Amino acid sequence: MNRNAITEKIIATKVSRGITWDEVAHKVGQSKEWTTALCLGQMTANAEQAQAVGDLFGLSEEERKWLQVVPYKGSLPTAVPTDPLIYRWYEIVNVYGTTIKELIHEEFGDGIMSAIDFSMDITREADPRGDRVSVLLSGKFLPYKTY
Repeated sequence: MNRNAITEKIIATKVSRGITWDEVAHKVGQSKEWTTALCLGQMTANAEQAQAVGDLFGLSEEERKWLQVVPYKGSLPTAVPTDPLIYRWYEIVNVYGTTIKELIHEEFGDGIMSAIDFSMDITREADPRGDRVSVLLSGKFLPYKTY
């Protein structure tokens, strides 16, 4: 047994039972974005969160323990993603990455946006020309230090 097997079981159960990520997040008590990342093997659950996910997806005690193991982060199987939706994010970073970097540095100085002290909110925006995907990324600014 390994973390990937648990992820596959969660996804299979989600599909067979018609569960939404929002429903899972409500049971876990976290955002749908963080909870989805947890269930897909990219975050670490505490005991209570593992219990909630385990109850919802029928996981054994051993499987619940795997949810509490620090994962190897980064789930893409190739350097350049082939899934069309994920590839568009790759494209956004390729096209706008230098712009994002330049504007963050101009506003904050030399440093990075944390992906650890971070939140994300994905919502639907109604639009008569076709609904839009709104993604809000918020990460703490961490300046480089001199020493």
